[in-house]
Amino acid sequence: MTNARPADLGFDAGRLAAIDRFVKARYLDTGLLPHAQLLVAREGEVVHLSSQGSAREGEDAAITEASLFRIASMTKPVTSVAFMMLVEEGRVALDTPVHHVLPELKNVGVYAGGGAGVPFATRATDEPMRMVDLLRHTAGFTYGFQNRSNIDAAHRELKLENWHGGHDLDGFVAELGKLPLEFSPGTQWNYSVATDVLGAVVQRVSGMPLDRFFAERIFQPLGMQDTFFAVPEDKIDRLTDCYTFVPGKGRQLYDRGAASAWSRMPRLVSGGGGLVSTALDYHRFCTMCLNGGVLDGTRILGRKTIELMTINHLPGKADLSVMSKSLFSETQNAGTGFGLGFAVTIDVARSMMPGSVGEYYWGGMFSTAFFIDPVERINMVFMTQLSPSSLYPIRRELKTMIYAAMT
Repeated sequence: MTNARPADLGFDAGRLAAIDRFVKARYLDTGLLPHAQLLVAREGEVVHLSSQGSAREGEDAAITEASLFRIASMTKPVTSVAFMMLVEEGRVALDTPVHHVLPELKNVGVYAGGGAGVPFATRATDEPMRMVDLLRHTAGFTYGFQNRSNIDAAHRELKLENWHGGHDLDGFVAELGKLPLEFSPGTQWNYSVATDVLGAVVQRVSGMPLDRFFAERIFQPLGMQDTFFAVPEDKIDRLTDCYTFVPGKGRQLYDRGAASAWSRMPRLVSGGGGLVSTALDYHRFCTMCLNGGVLDGTRILGRKTIELMTINHLPGKADLSVMSKSLFSETQNAGTGFGLGFAVTIDVARSMMPGSVGEYYWGGMFSTAFFIDPVERINMVFMTQLSPSSLYPIRRELKTMIYAAMT
């Protein structure tokens, strides 16, 4: 594709090129990352798209605009948009108790002891869990990989987050209903399977399988031809290798593109982390959000709905440094609130990075990331494939250098 001239959209081309040199020297030449793709756009027009590094181990073929990446938690904003489409249709509301749609969660209580072989003891929740709690991660759920409580240990034991084995979406919700919550809904923030539960809500309310809802209601209308839960056979040659960092051993191959688990339809269709996409496809999703819910004349959401999703919904207007009790977080917590599916910058000074109030963003466990700045009208998509995402400060570095390239 042809990019717009950076100068025409308020960017210094030399400074954008310097970002690629920085990434190459610090992350690619050192072997810390396998590859890197960076897309920067303003007003929906791509001003910079660079691809560096090889797509697959032992092959010379470099990543390209067509390369496919596992975007993990960058699936969450898509699921949140799907839910808000149903809100706009009057079929569900933000304050709807979750058990009205998922009765399996009706009697879930708050942890009061037990676990590790001892039956869990629970107490009643102060308030019912509502849909808004799923969107902003205040539901009381957790993730197995947090390694900080008896509840996430139970997640690991039950293999609750195993997409390619174990439970389907309904079975997953049923198992979750047997475990206690970490805290009463609305009282704390904990990054969790809440968005997978939200995916089950979308499925139940719409009466459509989640993957079909995404394909028919979001991806096809937006022209996102390369975003899916399972990579089609005729596109598998475009799926990049994926790596994980093992202490003492460094970067190790985790999922080979040619024989990927993502080439098969998962049993658990994960609204919290299951999608594969390209930088250009995800850029289309970001541009729809930036445009107030519309892209190329196709409206997905209303403008006021996008505004509602991208303001801070944490109780008492708190930020994550106050609300978050989890060790795991994909953000610098200070100055960051959480909206309906996105982290939101509420205090630029406290974030200690250039940016704008009202900018919203998230990332995935394989170190992918995006941000959307509605003030400066810019968005970024970054793709690579290495977990965990907390290993290197590359997101902070990219963001700083992108803002530094603005004229």
